[in-house]
Parts: sequence; C-alpha cells; structure tokens
Amino acid sequence: MERAARFVVKRRGLVLIVAILLLIVSVFGYIGTRINYDILSYLPSDLESMEGERLLEDDFNIASTAIITVEGMNSADIEDMEEEFRNIAGVNAVVSIYDAMDSTVPKEILPDGAQDMLFGENDSTMLIVRFDESSASDATMDAIAQIKQEMRKDCFLGGMSAILEDTKELVNQELPKYVVCAVIFSLIVLFLFLENTAVPLIFMLGILFPVVYNFGSNIFMGEISYITQALAAVLQLGVTMDFSIFLLHRYQEEKADKPDDEAMVSAICKTSTSILSSSLTTIAGFLAMCAMSLTLGADIGIVMAKGVALGVLSTLTILPALIMYFDKWIEKSRHRVLIPHMGGVAKVVTSHPKSILAIFIVVAVVFWRAQGLTNVYYTLTDSLPQDLTGIAGTNRLSDDFGMPSYHFVIVGDELDSTQMKDLADELEDVDGIKASLCYEKFVGAGIPQNALPESVSSLFHAGDHRMMMITTEYKPGTDEMNAQVDQMTQIIKRYDADGLLTGEGAMTKDLITTSARDFQMTSIVSILAVFIIIMITFRSISIPALLVLAIEGAIMVNLGIPYFTGSTIAFISSIVLGTIQLGATVDYAILMTTRFQEERNHGLTPKEAAATCIEACAPSIITSGLSFFAATVGLYFVSRIDLIRGLCLLISRGAIISMLVILFVLPAMLMLFTPLIEKTTYHWIDHSKERV
Repeated sequence: MERAARFVVKRRGLVLIVAILLLIVSVFGYIGTRINYDILSYLPSDLESMEGERLLEDDFNIASTAIITVEGMNSADIEDMEEEFRNIAGVNAVVSIYDAMDSTVPKEILPDGAQDMLFGENDSTMLIVRFDESSASDATMDAIAQIKQEMRKDCFLGGMSAILEDTKELVNQELPKYVVCAVIFSLIVLFLFLENTAVPLIFMLGILFPVVYNFGSNIFMGEISYITQALAAVLQLGVTMDFSIFLLHRYQEEKADKPDDEAMVSAICKTSTSILSSSLTTIAGFLAMCAMSLTLGADIGIVMAKGVALGVLSTLTILPALIMYFDKWIEKSRHRVLIPHMGGVAKVVTSHPKSILAIFIVVAVVFWRAQGLTNVYYTLTDSLPQDLTGIAGTNRLSDDFGMPSYHFVIVGDELDSTQMKDLADELEDVDGIKASLCYEKFVGAGIPQNALPESVSSLFHAGDHRMMMITTEYKPGTDEMNAQVDQMTQIIKRYDADGLLTGEGAMTKDLITTSARDFQMTSIVSILAVFIIIMITFRSISIPALLVLAIEGAIMVNLGIPYFTGSTIAFISSIVLGTIQLGATVDYAILMTTRFQEERNHGLTPKEAAATCIEACAPSIITSGLSFFAATVGLYFVSRIDLIRGLCLLISRGAIISMLVILFVLPAMLMLFTPLIEKTTYHWIDHSKERV
C-alpha cells in the first residue's frame, strides 16, 4: 500500500489528469445508459402474469397500450384524430368502435355489454392505442409525448403507458433538484462540524468523481431503474462522506511531526485499512438486495455497491491529490466548529446501562409490532401527483366508464366462439367486473374475422391465442382486486389449463406476494453478510451479534414510526430500507466498538472505556450521521413523487435513529456484556494490562 500511496502523492498531477479524462468518458457512459420507469417489469419472468405480458407484446402487440377517453366529439372528428395518431412513429394501431362498424350505424344495435364498455358518461367513447414496443421503451415514450400534443380538447389520455411517460418527464425535471439539495444540505452540516471552511467544498469536488464514474459505468448494465437513478447520487454522497472525513483527520494528525508529503503517505496507508474494512459492511448490505426475486433490488444493490467501491478508490487516490493541491487554502480557512461536549451523555450512559438497555428493548419490540401493522401501497399511481396527464386520464376513464383498471385474458385458440362467450359471461359475474370485451362481444360471432380490418381482428386473435379485455371497478393492489384476480384465474383455468390472466391487477398481486418474500430474504442475507464480516474483523461471535442487534433495533423503530403517524409507505421502502440502514450505519458501531477495545487494552475498566469511547467517537459519528441525514432529507421536501419522498424520509430518519442508538445503547451493551465478549472473542484484551 505504501508504494501506491507514494505514487499518488508524488504524481498527484498525473492522478488528477487521469481522473478528469475518466470523468469525460463516464459522462458518455451516463448518456448511453437507458432508464427504466416500469417497476412491474422487474417482476420474475416465470410468473404467469409476466408470461401473459410477453404474449400480449409478441402475439397481440398490445403489451403497451393507452386508452383515450373522448367526450362530446362527433364520429367524423374521432376518425380524423385516429388517422393522425396512426401516423405517429411507434404507434402500431388505433382501434375504436368505428373501425368495426360504420359511423352512421346507431350504437344501440350493439350488445349491451359492448355498449357499456365502449360508450360512457358525458357522451364519451374510447380509443385504444397500441404501440410497437413495451410501455417503458423510448419509442413508446416519444409516441405518448406526441399524442399528448395532438389530442383535441376534451380528450383524456390514460393507461400505464401514459403514466410511465409522465413519470419520466417528472423525474427528469426533479433530478437536478435532488442533487442540489443533497449538496447544499450536506455542505451546511460540514461547515458547522469541520474546522476548515474550504474542506467541505474540496470534499464535494472529490465525491463528484466517483458519483460520475458510478453513473457512467452503469452502461455495462444496459439500463437502471428511475428509482436507482434518483437515489444513487444522493446515497453515494451520504454513505461515502465518512471516508473523506477519516482521511483528512488522519492527514492533519500526521502533519504534526512529518513533512506534508510523508504525512499524506502515512495517512493513506493508515486510513486504507479502516476504510476498506468499514466499506465491506456497506457493500455487503447493498449486495444483499441482489437476493430479491424482484430484480429491482439487484438494480439498486449493484449500482450502490459499485458506488461505494468507487468512493473508496477515489478517497485513496483523487482526494489526497486534491487535498495536497489545496492544502494552503485549507490551513488558512480555519474557524470554530459546533461540536457538542458529550461528557454528560457519557455519564448518563455509564451510570444507567441496564435502564437504557431495558428501555431500548421495550421500544424495539413495540415498534417491531407496529412495523407489521403499517399500511403499504403497491401501485405506481398512488405515488405520483394526481394532476399528471396519465393519472387524470385514467381517473377520467374511471369516471366515464367505471373502469379504473382492466385485465387481459389469454387462452388457446382451440376454444370456439361458444366457449369464449360462455367464459366472458362467467367472468362478468365476478364481483367488481364491469364488462368484458372479446370478438364475440365486440362484433358478434356471426361476422367472420376476415370481414374486419386487420387492426380489429388482430386485437382478439393472434398467433395461437385468443384474447379478451375485462374492465373492473377495483383498483390494483386492493384486497378486493386481489380476491377478484384469484376468482378469475380459477374460472379461466377451467376453460383452458394454460390460460393466463395479466394486466396491472394481476401483476400488482404478484408484486405483493413477491415483495413479502423479498423482505424476509434481504433481511436475512444482509444480516448474515454483515455478521460474518464483523465476526472476521473482531474474531468474535458476540461482537457481531451485539452490533447487528443494535442496528436492527434502530431499523425496527424507524419502520414502526409510520404506523403511529398514520402514514402509508411504498412496498419497496420496507424492503430496501433495512439493508441500506444496516449497511450504511453499522460503520458507526464498528468505530465505537474498536475504540472501546482500544481503551480496554489501555487498562481502563468497562465503565471508563465506555465513557472515553463516547466522548472520543461522538464528533465523528455525529458529523457522519448528520451529513447522511442532510444528504437525503432534502429530497423529502422537493420531490413530488411520494415513493422517492417516503423512502428518503425513512433513510434520513434512519441515520439519526442509528446515530442515537450507537451513542446511547451500544456503549451500555458493551459494558454489560463485557464478560461474554471476553469469553467469545479471540484476543479481545490483554488482561495483564487491565486495571482493576
């Protein structure tokens, strides 16, 4: 490590030149990385709802669909608008009732079910727009944007494709605000708690490099989710700021008796071990999300683990070069800092360790129970502003046609017209079903398919499958919708054992089931991974158990708070929060425990060692915890996407809760369990130096 450190110090100009060149390359990588706005696309591919989506896309070209509600428009104008939409790149077909029958034919001759489905309140009808590619593809997004521009007055665009395009537009507007808020809020904390005014600015410049590298290297993944894009830079800033603080403090210590170059070499060598060991727990926490069957977890986990690794590398190479270049400026910018004296806290903790631990256990158990009672939402529409075009159009669809959502039923083409009609009739009898739309309902079984335009016939029969569309009064993610999906699936299987039910309702139900398993899996994997790393680091069985219990208690409190505040959280929040909070804040626990061990080896009693490590570690833990809090809490105030707001609120609050637990509870645990620690830890202490 010393040879590498000397190279960085002596060739710091070359290091910065290479870093800047890599920065330029990374920008192109960032531009070339696609963003996925469809959370449901991350469901396991072997689910029946996902198999159905593939058939809709491959056979029917209807996996990406938008529905336009048209109010008070005559048939001629509707047909003209249809033709305009067909000429838009990315649009596969536009279908309305007037494609199956002449506009002069009165609608009253249609079957009642078809009338109810195709004609609604406010003199409305609907257009079904099919796209060439998937809902979240760039081509579909561009087509949706153009349709918005060309729609007439009193036309309302709804459906998942429209909502995803709204999400893209909103995220692109808000992303710069996320970064600006994270930087400004973090700078405020650093200015208050670091003694050099220039240091926070240099830290931000140093973190810029690994953040851009991380986004640029995402090109090798092909695409990342919009959630990852929104959170990655902010989380990377908050999580890796510790490394910069550790390096600077060590460098300033070494300068007391060494020349500047030698001081930095020594600082890099001595800091590298602690940074590398502490970063492993953070990386392990993020990689634990790869155990999720919902591949969104791997998307977030890989990007964040990569970001932490790049942050470590940059801290040991680029940041030393920057500090050396701006060293004189740093020395001239000293000021008083806001560092609280922790003597009172140390006295309280060391005087009442049993009471503190007892209170912590009771609180953790209560909030663990509350965590299981917290309301959770699973649908994308619930997290978005309700004034977006796609949301408003979907709501209009509900108002005019009583169908906030719809299902797609796919069966084999061996079913004849009679069976299809019977299936449709039976499905219509299910609670909450508004109407069914299949060939037999749309135009009648007596009209041969070859008598209709291909855009109409292919809507119902393609490849080796038949399809029908079922409208429902229930919203995806509700108990009523989930029960409806189960009942419909049973009916479909009676007619065709290989029949499939898909659509937002079925996929959301699968998402609920999948996320419940993922929550348990990621918790187990992250705890085991962090446990093993701490066990190897301290060569102990009891130390990792105590540290993980302390952080897990903090996580329980954090996830239980929404129940008492009456809040509803996104399903992804409870899954990823635990791994993020554990991986990002267990470093504080490792720092506190390491110092406690040092003081015990210096001959202090457990009580004295606890008091000393609280006073010594508090400034670093408070600075780090508050900077992590600051980097994430700003998004809660600026984002209009509730999923992003809620997750950032949990993460920022988790940083504070973990910080308090490490300062108050962990020292009490170390004191009380000292006998156990000594018996279960290899060479924990040299008893010949211990003072009685």
